[in-house]
Amino acid sequence: MFPYYRNRRLRTNESIRSLVRETILTPNDFMFPMFITEGTNTQEAIPSMPGIYRRSLDLTVREVQELWKIGVKAVNIYVKVDDKLKDNTGREAWNKDGLMQEAIRAIKGAVPEMIVMPDVALDPYSIYGHDGIIEKGKVVNDPTVDALVKMALSHAEAGADFIAPSDMMDGRVYAIRKALEENNFHDVGIMSYAAKYASGHYGPFRDALDSAPVDAEEIPKDKKTYQMDYCNRTEAIREALHDVEEGADIVMVKPGLSYLDIVREVKNAVHVPVAVFNVSGEYAMVKAAAEKGWIDHDKVMIEQLTCIKRAGADLISTYFAKEAALLLNK
Repeated sequence: MFPYYRNRRLRTNESIRSLVRETILTPNDFMFPMFITEGTNTQEAIPSMPGIYRRSLDLTVREVQELWKIGVKAVNIYVKVDDKLKDNTGREAWNKDGLMQEAIRAIKGAVPEMIVMPDVALDPYSIYGHDGIIEKGKVVNDPTVDALVKMALSHAEAGADFIAPSDMMDGRVYAIRKALEENNFHDVGIMSYAAKYASGHYGPFRDALDSAPVDAEEIPKDKKTYQMDYCNRTEAIREALHDVEEGADIVMVKPGLSYLDIVREVKNAVHVPVAVFNVSGEYAMVKAAAEKGWIDHDKVMIEQLTCIKRAGADLISTYFAKEAALLLNK
């Protein structure tokens, strides 16, 4: 009891604070989400995400090489699909010569050690902007899962290290795992977006890929019939446990900052690594506030990423990955 025990003794100076620090952030904690577009020597700025770009394959490879040099060991990749390739089936998603498949091959060819986790969902390929196939005004589960399996296999064949289904369809992890095993992709892992919430924080991401739900009659206006209700907590645990039972090697919580309680709950419930997606809206808010001079960008960036790790994240997918790694390496 006070005065024999004083908590401030362990805060006296940076030396003692660093010795007893519970959470240490390093570049090993990061995965960098990347947007890929057609063309050559093409780099398109995303206005709502300062510092983030859609890049052609040649520039994507160059960026991946830079990331590897500074200690970032994983990338989560997304492609911007030409409108003429979009339909309601998503069939371009499993085109063996599609942009995603070419990107996987290019990255693995240039930096074989880089862990590549391509996104598995139909929204970039859908004329309706949804993560699944639409029938009679609804996103249908089982036909969508069939399409996702084809997509996942095409990624594995191209050389992906992990399949990353972000669609939130029921049963897709088991279906993908079964297909991978049957096709001898025993070493290809699955990072499932196990607890992905219907969040307002995804706006800049949808700008980047032009993948927002379209405003059309008989098309769902949002993704709430498959993404989770942000009012719920125990549902996230159930989703994560189901995905582990179905064969997920890593489970993800998305978004991050507003869901740190969910991160901790999931971490306590499962015995596989937990990933957290520090999403586009969370990134954009820091950038906007820093531009206004209202916050210190680097201090807030590192604090937020550290708090996500402290909550239980084993790896963090974040648009800050490159900036944070460079800062931490200093």
